[in-house]
Amino acid sequence: MILRIRLQSGRPIQRKRGTNRHVASGMGALLIPLALMAYVLGFWRLASDMGMAGEFGITGLFSHWQVWIPVAVLLQMTAAVLNRYGRGGDLQLPRLLTFPSRSGKPAVQASKTGTNASAAG
Repeated sequence: MILRIRLQSGRPIQRKRGTNRHVASGMGALLIPLALMAYVLGFWRLASDMGMAGEFGITGLFSHWQVWIPVAVLLQMTAAVLNRYGRGGDLQLPRLLTFPSRSGKPAVQASKTGTNASAAG
């Protein structure tokens, strides 16, 4: 016996650019307070090491300011990239984070669009 189940067809999958800009914008907005928290913890630990603040309450790997401040910088850079993409810009990574291709140019290149491209050139 063969049983066939007929389902209604939903929206077709679209593979176009910019479909998840609202998600990127939301994630970028949520990362900003996380970056601020990491900065506060990093500078609290640094001030604690210099004797200017009370005892730091976290032990283990995350008890070092050398961990918290780079994590905060990484979160802030990620939030900036996601917010730029969410506002309608291209998804651009900083040049420091892109690997060069064999031709010597970065693998991910920024495309100039809009009125700013004519003013910049």
